[in-house]
Parts: sequence; structure tokens; C-alpha cells
Amino acid sequence: MKNTRMIKKNYEFKRFFSRGTIYRGRYINMYIYKSKANINRLGIAVSKKIGKAVCRNHIKRLIRENYKIYESKFKNYINVVIIVNNNIELKKVNYYNIKKDFDNILKKAGVINSEENIN
Repeated sequence: MKNTRMIKKNYEFKRFFSRGTIYRGRYINMYIYKSKANINRLGIAVSKKIGKAVCRNHIKRLIRENYKIYESKFKNYINVVIIVNNNIELKKVNYYNIKKDFDNILKKAGVINSEENIN
């Protein structure tokens, strides 16, 4: 995540919620909009309703690892806020399910280069 800055402040999350376009997936929802700066911004929100801190941090690690794969494939600099759905089953959440969601959402949003093969 060399060109990415993490979003941590509440006012930054609110700004991205109001300006971004939401794309929904099975496990995650993404608010995406183009950045004016020459950096990507990433915010991850996981509700306390999902589980204890260990489960929430595990899901965040899965999301960050998937984001690293797609970071170099973006057409332009973007701001992304990822929200994990509250109604997910923790036993079914794994790296490959999150990756499938990422792939579908980013193709819908049109922010990745389609001719590149993503493994």
C-alpha cells in the first residue's frame, strides 16, 4: 500500500459517505469516488455487532490484503471506504470470498483496468 493513506478521522468518513457512490456486494459495501490528490485513501469500518476484536481485526486484515492486490490496477487515484455487512456469517468469510466481492464491485465501478489479469 505504497500510494495509500488510511482514513481514520470521523469527519473524513462522513465526507466520503456523502460524496461517494455506493456499490454493494455480498460481504462488503464500498463507497468510491475519484481523488483530487495524487494518493489513494482507504477506510475500513467493521461494526461491533460482527464479533469480538479478534474477528473484526481478522476481517480488516483480509480486506487490506485484497486491497493491496488491486491498488496497482486502478485507472486513477481513488478514495475507498469499505464497510463490512452486519449480516455476514463469520465462518463463511475468507480471503477468496472477499476477493470475489472486490472483483465484482471494482468492475461494476469501472475503476480497474479490465485488460489486466488479476490473480
